Amino acid sequence: MFYRTAESVSPKHPDKLCDQISDAILDAYLSADPQARVAAETCGGHGVVFVTGEITSTADDVDIPAIVHRIAGDDIEVHTKVVKQSPEIAAGVDTGGAGDQGIMIGYACDETPELLPLEVVLSRRLNQYIFEKYPYDGKTQITIAPDGTIDSIVASFQNVPHDELEKLVREFISENSLTGKLELHINPAGDWNQGGFDADTGLTGRKLIVDNYGPRVAIGGGCYSGKDATKVDRSAAYMARRIAVDYLRKRHAHEVLVRLAYAIGYAEPLEKTVIVDGVAEEIEGYDLTPAGIIKYLDLRRPIYEQTARYGHYGEGFGWDK
Repeated sequence: MFYRTAESVSPKHPDKLCDQISDAILDAYLSADPQARVAAETCGGHGVVFVTGEITSTADDVDIPAIVHRIAGDDIEVHTKVVKQSPEIAAGVDTGGAGDQGIMIGYACDETPELLPLEVVLSRRLNQYIFEKYPYDGKTQITIAPDGTIDSIVASFQNVPHDELEKLVREFISENSLTGKLELHINPAGDWNQGGFDADTGLTGRKLIVDNYGPRVAIGGGCYSGKDATKVDRSAAYMARRIAVDYLRKRHAHEVLVRLAYAIGYAEPLEKTVIVDGVAEEIEGYDLTPAGIIKYLDLRRPIYEQTARYGHYGEGFGWDK
């Protein structure tokens, strides 16, 4: 065994604000047009948000600035530059092919009820515990020692004084019966009151490890937020998680890793590997075409803004079950 560390960021972190804006735009289009093709990117900071991307939809009344203001505040200046999907990409997707090439990773383990690594779950739950009381920009981080106990905890939250933040962290430790060295780093750079877009810039897709399984598990590299399900970066990654969960339960395994790979415009995966407790085999029994995945997981619904808050796995979404 070895030391394992994972972090979590609050929904008011600037990168997560951008993820939520991109996914809220996607949801707005899907609400009016379930067949919408959406790839929305958001960059924000210091009073300005820029939304760009490719959107092809019958919906023509989506108010993007209103979505930005709802999530980021009324004082934000909004700029948009959105065009229709490239005809070359559309030609491949229209025939049922993948919207892009790429490698998608799915993972599940038996360390937690969420079927995620323990360090990922604990850092996220601590963040949620603090955010529920202080809904501001913030980060948490937990390091687990080789014996499975907690070595250290980092908590840095906007508008929470050191003593109050330490009190919340100790409450979380007590309520979850955590033991170990428990070295605490509370607002280690000092208390702070400027956060979110006031303090830093954000960008869609810049918290991929937080969105996925933590740094212990490799990822394919593709961003999820702002993309409709024809983009296998998102849909096939969700399907890979579902397959990992299925194999974990079916085989009573400790750890399952799934690898799927696609070519743009081609429907069938180029790789479909599952590794069960270190033994690799080919996945069988699933329709892994984009159309099959979308139908199986019911991915044309406006369900995505919530995924952009605290990670895409372990939060009770359909691909987790």
